[in-house]
Amino acid sequence: MLLTRHLDANATLVSLIQPLTNRDGFAPTALPGVQVLRASCDVARGPQIYEPSLVIIAQGSKLAYLGPRTLEYGAGHYLIQALPVPFECETFSAPDGPMLGVSIAIDRVLLGELVLAMGLAPGRSIPAQTPESMTSAVLDDAMRGCVERLLRCLHDPLECQVMGQARLRELLFVALRGPQADVLRALVEQQGQFARIAASLSHLHAHYTEPLNVETLASCANMSASTFHEHFKRSTLLSPVQYLKRLRLLKAQQLLLAEGLGVAQVAHRVGYQSTSQFSREYKRYFERNPGDERAA
Repeated sequence: MLLTRHLDANATLVSLIQPLTNRDGFAPTALPGVQVLRASCDVARGPQIYEPSLVIIAQGSKLAYLGPRTLEYGAGHYLIQALPVPFECETFSAPDGPMLGVSIAIDRVLLGELVLAMGLAPGRSIPAQTPESMTSAVLDDAMRGCVERLLRCLHDPLECQVMGQARLRELLFVALRGPQADVLRALVEQQGQFARIAASLSHLHAHYTEPLNVETLASCANMSASTFHEHFKRSTLLSPVQYLKRLRLLKAQQLLLAEGLGVAQVAHRVGYQSTSQFSREYKRYFERNPGDERAA
């Protein structure tokens, strides 16, 4: 009985997502920060990076690989991507249709307002340990209802204009009452190391084409360089230099696919001084030459 109810609820989400996208990949919606995603066939494991977001899958499933961890999120779970950490992702379509989902960007300002209004939950203390930057959670009835109301809103321009932000606020509020509340709270609790690393990552994403300055990143996090390096690696599983390299390569892939620029143009645009070095590192990371990207 419970399984049948969940299947019906998933079918409702699928029916609401399908009209919003007619192509594979991420597609924007009328509400900034909300995208729908589709994959009409299985997609092999490969490097990926998501901005901080909640990713809810209505049909099909995904596997995320981050360091030694493997996270599965499908119609019964959703992904919380708290930090923009490079990982590897594998996508599976459903037997009767494409993989379909919705991605909701995490607005740290709105998140901070909600955490402040909610206060510290009774019996909860701020965790001393750095939380996982990527987690999965059960898509319970409360979250499923929020997602459904958000998707219905996207089908009505007036409702989207008037109520869109309220729907996003409701969804984040429910997530903050869910099993992964700690990682979301950690993003905005400024005395914590997690929020400081998030601030440094925001700076790095805004200036990734420039030479890496660890001292500047450490100052964004209000830490010494050595302490910053330790917490950065604990949160992202990468050193700042490794992170910058992967970020540049992932940005380069997006440029190669979306804009059809030449390899040298892309290399320069993402901060490489040497096209040959860029090509070597690109092939090592993606296992194909940058010039072959569009064909692949």
